[in-house]
Amino acid sequence: MKAIINGKIITKNDVLYEKVLLFNEKIIDIINKSEFEILKKSENVEIIDAKDLYVSPGFIDVHIHGSGGYDAMDGTVEALETISKVITQNGVTGFLPTTMTMSKEKIYSALDVMKQCMNLQLHGAKVLGAHVEGPFINKKYKGAQKEDYIKKPEYSFIEPYKNVVKIITLAPEEDENFDFISKVKQNTNIVMSIGHSDASYEQAVDSVEKGISHATHLFNAMTPLRHREPGIVGAAFNSDIYCELIADTIHVHPAVFNIILKEKGKEKIILITDSMRAGCLRDGVSELGGQKVIVKNNSARLEDGTLAGSILTLNRAVKNFMENTDLKIYEAVNMASLNPAKSIGIDKERGSIEKGKYADITLFDNDFNVKNTIVEGRNVFKA
Repeated sequence: MKAIINGKIITKNDVLYEKVLLFNEKIIDIINKSEFEILKKSENVEIIDAKDLYVSPGFIDVHIHGSGGYDAMDGTVEALETISKVITQNGVTGFLPTTMTMSKEKIYSALDVMKQCMNLQLHGAKVLGAHVEGPFINKKYKGAQKEDYIKKPEYSFIEPYKNVVKIITLAPEEDENFDFISKVKQNTNIVMSIGHSDASYEQAVDSVEKGISHATHLFNAMTPLRHREPGIVGAAFNSDIYCELIADTIHVHPAVFNIILKEKGKEKIILITDSMRAGCLRDGVSELGGQKVIVKNNSARLEDGTLAGSILTLNRAVKNFMENTDLKIYEAVNMASLNPAKSIGIDKERGSIEKGKYADITLFDNDFNVKNTIVEGRNVFKA
């Protein structure tokens, strides 16, 4: 048994002081110090002294392309292993490696490796499944995705991987009669997310009624909110779908954080990184989906200036969101832990510090600098 002492334990509804967190692979209990003093006399306990750090549920990144010089589309175990290890230094304990709009062969190769890694014990964060971003998107809002491989939504394309894919981003206006959305909803548990889309407000609302339950990096690569054309953003605000947000203060102005908070509420916002392979590296030249990317001044852009994912880390996203709103720390942390877990249906196992859930834990200081990360009870990162 392991015990974390002298920490400020972040639960989904509070911050607990003067408590001890007990765990093995899963969380055993949260007990009083006095109870622990008695327990350790009879039990063999490995003690971790948090030294007044926050003890938080590990973060879950449901939209990340890469980090540490590797990309999910590299299609190798080495790539996912490296990403898995690197992101633990940002408090991430679980993630959905995210594909790009590339050839079917490249996407399948990447998904095969993701499937393999779901069943491996990597040395870092756990691969929880895959997020397929494209190729079923709109050319007008392709962003940093490659136009050559964009195609109409096709159920047979994703059917072989329906037990691997957790989220698929698509442009519903490209889905004739919403056939794809209907088939996915009827035959799988895949979350469908509207993104890289030119849908009108009406089309977006219709797609939500048919099965869309998520919006990919809200505001970015989609029709905006205008007073006569409310667009996808308007439809997201007028529905109860989950909304991803890249809270790097570059993709979205920090003043918008409060707007989305008022419109969506704290339980429907999911903080993501959308990080590409240059994440956690220095400025320089990188690559995304076969395209040259310039990394400079905390942003990643194609040569024409188009934003190409981000180099954001999830601990910074939580910090940025909290600093620009009135949220309490546990409410901000939920946006990177419990909310993403709920959105993909794994909140009974992960996403918060609760008895019986996996011991996915991260320890950080008052400035959100991560000092220790634990995945399923194993210590995978220590600063």
